[in-house]
Amino acid sequence: MSTRKVAAITEELCGHEFSASSISTITARLDEQLEQFSRRPLSEAFPYVVVDARDERVREGGVIVSRAILMALGIDWEGRRQVLAVEYANRESQSSGKDCLLQLKARGLQDVWFVVSDDHPGWKAAIREVRPGVWWQRCYVHFLRNALDYLPRQADDDCLQELRWMYERRNVDEARRDLKPWLEKWSGKYPKLWAWVETNIEETGTFYRLPVAHPTHLKSTNLLERSNQEIKRRTRVVRIFPDEARGLRLVRAVAAEQHKAGMEGSRDLKADLLREQIKPMKTNLTIAA
Repeated sequence: MSTRKVAAITEELCGHEFSASSISTITARLDEQLEQFSRRPLSEAFPYVVVDARDERVREGGVIVSRAILMALGIDWEGRRQVLAVEYANRESQSSGKDCLLQLKARGLQDVWFVVSDDHPGWKAAIREVRPGVWWQRCYVHFLRNALDYLPRQADDDCLQELRWMYERRNVDEARRDLKPWLEKWSGKYPKLWAWVETNIEETGTFYRLPVAHPTHLKSTNLLERSNQEIKRRTRVVRIFPDEARGLRLVRAVAAEQHKAGMEGSRDLKADLLREQIKPMKTNLTIAA
């Protein structure tokens, strides 16, 4: 909002008119608080991290451009969901993903065991470089969407529905057992899809390494998608931000609300189950610090 619109609203609601300079001063304080939130030290361990990006349109030099907003969500050993990062980047790429992960590392992010993202090559390369040794889960929802690229427009609905059911299996052995007849069934009709799935589907099954109670939440980026939906609900009203600073202010403010809700909400992920599961691995696997 412009300072004039804010002044008009506050006068209507409160019966008091704030000057443009007063509103600018209040806004500057908000920016300081959001910057502190985004740069706070991460003293706790976060075994689970979910990363994703979304685009927002801003004006730059009189031209409307698209800017990527990189976000990271962490789940600590108490099962609390915390927003770890909200950063602008020119685009979603390996360098921007690397910078985001390095900033998290510099702020103290530690004990990461499992990272979820989509198949964007920038995130994949950045995770391998900055967090070598972690378990990487390719979001299965994005995987199923990507599968549409290998199907004709009038494809059989049962094909992807049966593939989706693979992610409801109890363990990786069951999934692999049931995948084989699926591949045989559809290889003749959709050979491009068959070859692509056979090559890439293993990346979507890392969640089977987790405690049985956890995969529902961590086989996709849906935990972060919910935050993105709330952000989109707010930013679509603006449509085009007058500059990057005001766009980042709104997104970070919404993310801070989501962070507070995650800290105070129910803790349906019991990370101590993961702690018990990985104890015997510590002698063979180095945790990414």
